[in-house]
Amino acid sequence: MADRYEHGKSLLVTTNLQYARWTEVLGDAQMTVALLDRFTHRVHTVEFTGESYRFRESLRRREEG
Repeated sequence: MADRYEHGKSLLVTTNLQYARWTEVLGDAQMTVALLDRFTHRVHTVEFTGESYRFRESLRRREEG
């Protein structure tokens, strides 16, 4: 992550967690803050709300099966 940040390389991250919950996954609060500081410095955040396509499709397949 640091290398990509320092060299201006693109990085795409998808998650269903809010930034505040990343420590739960990464485990270390100090490292999570450092990562998010770099990650959010030059970022375009796109948030999708609404029904999940995958969930809807899994329900449809169950009904058909």
